[in-house]
Amino acid sequence: MSKTGKSKHRFPEFTDADAWEQRRLGEVAEFAKGRGYSKKDICSEGTPIILYGRLYTNYETVINDVDTYTELQENSVLSSGDEVIVPSSGESAEDISRAAFVQNSGVILGGDLNIIKPNETIQSTFLAITLSNGSQQKELSKRAQGKSVVHLHNSDLKVVNLSFPTLPEQERIGAFFQTLDATIASHQRKHSQRRV
Repeated sequence: MSKTGKSKHRFPEFTDADAWEQRRLGEVAEFAKGRGYSKKDICSEGTPIILYGRLYTNYETVINDVDTYTELQENSVLSSGDEVIVPSSGESAEDISRAAFVQNSGVILGGDLNIIKPNETIQSTFLAITLSNGSQQKELSKRAQGKSVVHLHNSDLKVVNLSFPTLPEQERIGAFFQTLDATIASHQRKHSQRRV
């Protein structure tokens, strides 16, 4: 377990005494894979489902409203409300280097999704933010493999170097970015309504 220096920009209530820790993601999380389902399985009602392609078009860092449904199949993977999901396929290394936190339980996690369940030292919103930004995102991009379609596997995610502060600071960072996401989404909706 190594300690790293503080980030250049921090909330005033956190000081140098609150050092950031650095670990491999595989040391602080468990991993699984989504299962089955494709666009043809979507219907107007049923169990909420997240398909990997929707991460690129419909969802922000925190997913609390799922707008697609399907009939629940045997052996489906259902969220418990603390997972971080990362697409395992995408068109480019930059596209695939994004993560989202699934806030609700009982959501089907479809195929082509890497599922990360952090332990008690990592807050899920913080993990989704850090994997989608900065040095962790660059590391994910470097690990993405393929030409016309790129792939990212749980084995790639396990070796990502993760820097993280104490839980209270992670929660503060997560809340800040959730507020920012909500503000951006609100402005985008207003802009879209004006154009109609």
